[in-house]
Amino acid sequence: MPKKKAFALRLDENMMKALEKWAGDEFRSTNGQLEWIIRESLKKAGRLPKGSITNPKPDENPIQE
Repeated sequence: MPKKKAFALRLDENMMKALEKWAGDEFRSTNGQLEWIIRESLKKAGRLPKGSITNPKPDENPIQE
């Protein structure tokens, strides 16, 4: 498993509330949601480093009905 680096992120209060709601709607933690958003953006821009994990861990996937 790749090492994870912690860092501080400052967000506007309304943006944080929206992010927390979005994460909850998709059954992810807020951190998991941020990782998913960043991973998808990097993939879309063709900037995801080679050898990176392109699929989230099973516990980060939203529940499908």
